Amino acid sequence: MSEGEFAKQEPQFAAFIGIDWADKRHVWCLQAMGSEKRESGELKHTPEAVEAWVGQLYQRFGNRPIAVALEQSRGALVFMLSKYEVLHLFPVPSTMAASMRQALYPSGAKDDPRDADLLLDILLQHRDKLRRLVPDTEATRRVQNLVEERRKLVDEKTEQSNRLTSHLKIYFPQMLDWFEQLDTELVCTLLLRSPTLETRAVAKSAAGTAANVFPQAPLSGSRTDRAPHSGDSSGHSRHWGSSGD
Repeated sequence: MSEGEFAKQEPQFAAFIGIDWADKRHVWCLQAMGSEKRESGELKHTPEAVEAWVGQLYQRFGNRPIAVALEQSRGALVFMLSKYEVLHLFPVPSTMAASMRQALYPSGAKDDPRDADLLLDILLQHRDKLRRLVPDTEATRRVQNLVEERRKLVDEKTEQSNRLTSHLKIYFPQMLDWFEQLDTELVCTLLLRSPTLETRAVAKSAAGTAANVFPQAPLSGSRTDRAPHSGDSSGHSRHWGSSGD
């Protein structure tokens, strides 16, 4: 379907929303179809907050389409909203929003709730002057969802690693000296086997575990990593005080 054909086939929207976006939080203004009442609120600029907010819209309006006006044609907020099929985005050109703002509010003072209300007015009264974004295909939305899930897993791993480091600083600070990276099989095995032993016992366990996991690469400084004493070709060092000395 071409963009022109898509623009002509506008659905029957269940609600209209104007969003004044910012770096940390967004202000929204909503008006349901057939109602003169307007609702407003704030939305944090995080994927989790946006997902929860859209979930509430789903519960309220079902799977019916919702028109959203925002003064942004690309960026993080557009990316987060474009993955939801029910949301139809109408980017408002900055020049149009500035002209309407100057005409209605000559003082020019910045006011987020008022700007969200202004964007909603433009969406309701001048939607024919706006260009609706073509929604992503199902395959594109699937890729976006997979990327979002991967981001959540990476954040969770980082959170768990920071939590482990914080606990080790209190209970096992030596571990931070022995290992540069804590997210390894060796470190996990060592903590599972010897979580409360004294420093010397833990060190011995670390050497033994490393020998089992990496038999060809013993820990540097361990007994198996040292060369035989030069005074004895058999590999046994001579002891002072023996009968031959």
